[in-house]
Amino acid sequence: MNIDDVILNFNPVTLLILNVVLGLIMFGIALDTTVDDFKVVARKPKPFAIAIIAQLLVLPAVTFGLTLILPVTPSMALGMILVACCPPGNISQVLTHRSGGNVALSVSMTAVGNLIYIFVLPLSVAFWGSLHPTARTLLAEVALNPLQMLLDIFLIIGLPFLVGLLIRNRLPRFATRVQPFVKWFSLIALLGFIVGALAGNWSYFIAFLGIILLVVTIHDAVALAIGYGTATVGGLGTRERKAMTFEVGIRNAGLGLGLVFAFFGGLGGMAIVAGWWGIWDIIAGLIVASLWARHTKRRTGDVKGDASRHGGTASSSGATP
Repeated sequence: MNIDDVILNFNPVTLLILNVVLGLIMFGIALDTTVDDFKVVARKPKPFAIAIIAQLLVLPAVTFGLTLILPVTPSMALGMILVACCPPGNISQVLTHRSGGNVALSVSMTAVGNLIYIFVLPLSVAFWGSLHPTARTLLAEVALNPLQMLLDIFLIIGLPFLVGLLIRNRLPRFATRVQPFVKWFSLIALLGFIVGALAGNWSYFIAFLGIILLVVTIHDAVALAIGYGTATVGGLGTRERKAMTFEVGIRNAGLGLGLVFAFFGGLGGMAIVAGWWGIWDIIAGLIVASLWARHTKRRTGDVKGDASRHGGTASSSGATP
């Protein structure tokens, strides 16, 4: 059985539900986004600039290299590229908070970054995919239209995001009340959807379990390392490095899964990579965040690394919004 020949079982109703869930995720992010979040980027652009370079250039480029090194098929390679080109997932803020990182920076990066990704994502997928020696044939077969993908992405994530921003600006109290419900409901719904998709195609997932686990685990670890590494090279402080680690390492694989079914006909390698990514990056992120928080607290006495609260010297330096 060749994973490139596998087409996962899905139907239009299920795809519609996925798009609604993705829209709710973006709506929830926007409800928690204020004008001040955008001002943070304007006042202190360095962390955001580093994050954008890491996400739009470094991560896709390194991912492209991984697809040439790892034993992946063309559809798996294209799935890895697609995930790398997706915007950050909204759980990045949860993990940043859990680790004691700079949540304000994480929120501002996600807010501004998602607006940029509406336009950049389809172009990035088309660019890196067309460069790949084997995956580019799949792009030719599906006749990927970046403009059509841009329109779909705007409807799925752009429009809900803009509506959420409007409600947050006009009805801040209402937005504050409903945001936690929307955020957690959409996250749980997305996880349930991904688990259901894998369960509904369990025989395919089991058939390629070994290679999928290997590829996604390595790819996710590299993505987290890119976030931390670029923040360190950029001279950011401890709390900012934590935010960057999750902002780059946690991708909106659920959106990628939706795009697989919308534009690639549920192509097996792409769908299984994106589906397992959506589960594994949360598991890996929670492990990293918990260990990081425990280490920081043991070393400084505070989960944020603020040793000054305990009579010492703050361990975090660098740009803090």
